Amino acid sequence: MIEATGLRKSFRVGRGRGASTVEAVRGVDFAVRRGEIVGFLGPNGAGKSTTLKMLATLLRPSGGVATIAGVDLLRSPAEVRRRIGFVAQASGTYDDSTARRDLVLQARMHGRAKSVAQELAAAAIRAFQLDDFADRKIRTYSGGQRRRLDVALGVIHSPQVMFLDEPTAGLDPPSRARMWREVRRLRDEGMTIFLTTHYLDEADSLCDRVSIIDAGRIVAEGTPSDLKREISGDVVTVDLAASELLDAAGGDLPAATKLLAEAPYVRAAEPVDGALRLYVDGAATAIPQIMRALYDRGIEPGAIETRRPSLDDVFLAKTGRSLEE
Repeated sequence: MIEATGLRKSFRVGRGRGASTVEAVRGVDFAVRRGEIVGFLGPNGAGKSTTLKMLATLLRPSGGVATIAGVDLLRSPAEVRRRIGFVAQASGTYDDSTARRDLVLQARMHGRAKSVAQELAAAAIRAFQLDDFADRKIRTYSGGQRRRLDVALGVIHSPQVMFLDEPTAGLDPPSRARMWREVRRLRDEGMTIFLTTHYLDEADSLCDRVSIIDAGRIVAEGTPSDLKREISGDVVTVDLAASELLDAAGGDLPAATKLLAEAPYVRAAEPVDGALRLYVDGAATAIPQIMRALYDRGIEPGAIETRRPSLDDVFLAKTGRSLEE
């Protein structure tokens, strides 16, 4: 449903001698199959939204080719628009309107007759559970209610492909969970969904496949499970913020990192916010040795916890820094 090869976008910044070129997207290749949810995961400024806007015909690529639902992006942008839905980060609704009025208007703009538009609006209100407030002014809606309306507006014309730019940014946990259910429902009904997110749990729980993007390049892609399996073993986090580390390790957290990084049972060690994140083959055998090494140096950790690798660990392994940071 989506296929991109060498897709890139650069912007000219400034004027005259001080002008420079910024490469927002640096030649990305990816494909999205029919009926799956694929997410671009990365920090702000990584190129996620720029890629999405190119695919949605809102920005013209500086290079590369792409097809959307079998249509060439550069040659037939108008036809691409007929086959897609798009929900931006900012809401496209009007405070003085109502959900029903906006849905009818959106359907009319897609060429539907008034009676058909009214039927489509009523069906969307039921599907997205907007019944209780569909005829109230939109200014009275909560953030989650507005976001559900945004998505309903994006699918009122039954697109083959749906683009969602940070669909749950700024929502509280219950509203995020509800939005995830709506997105899964659309996928289960046959829609192909491409979304951007910087939330690790969203990419992990919602997406069938994930492309991790950083500085305009895709650095890893696959199912969340496959990506996490690339980081073998366990992750052990040692809290040293409240320890006597300053005296025992020469007053420097990197020195404590070096202490454990050189241990044969630790494959890698990273300082993270007053703690050490350690990658080990097996937590059960490594933790006693970690404790012994710390106590031998007079270091008493505040806490030690272990978990399986996460998508943040994948991002760290691919880029050298944590996405959470």
